[in-house]
Amino acid sequence: MAQRIGYLTRVEKFSACHRLHSPHLTDEENLNTYTKCNNPNGHGHNYRVEVTLRGPISPTDGMVMNINDLKKYMNIAIMDTMDHKHLDKDVPYFKNIVSTTENVAIYIFDSLSELLPNPKLLYEVKIYETDNNIVFYRGE
Repeated sequence: MAQRIGYLTRVEKFSACHRLHSPHLTDEENLNTYTKCNNPNGHGHNYRVEVTLRGPISPTDGMVMNINDLKKYMNIAIMDTMDHKHLDKDVPYFKNIVSTTENVAIYIFDSLSELLPNPKLLYEVKIYETDNNIVFYRGE
């Protein structure tokens, strides 16, 4: 029988604030581009993050990865780093990178890739910034 491939997804929620402001744009261009999200004092979101792994289902333990291990890696990459933080001020990655949800997804993907014993299992990071605004990133 051929090796079975499974998709394993775990969800975490975190709260953080940020300001959408690019150092490559003038203040006027930033305001026109990001509108109310360019508020000098920032604004916040209750993010929902779905991390999906894709890989062979082990014939020994029946898992793509132990969900408790995935939870540990997500806590390090997401919760410890970003929960109840100001992304632009507390997360060095965003010092010169605009903290759009697209870039937050890239940050999480790259952080998890460094932590996972087999980074090739990481399939997708999906972030719900709001109920209406959703971004996913697959390392492409």
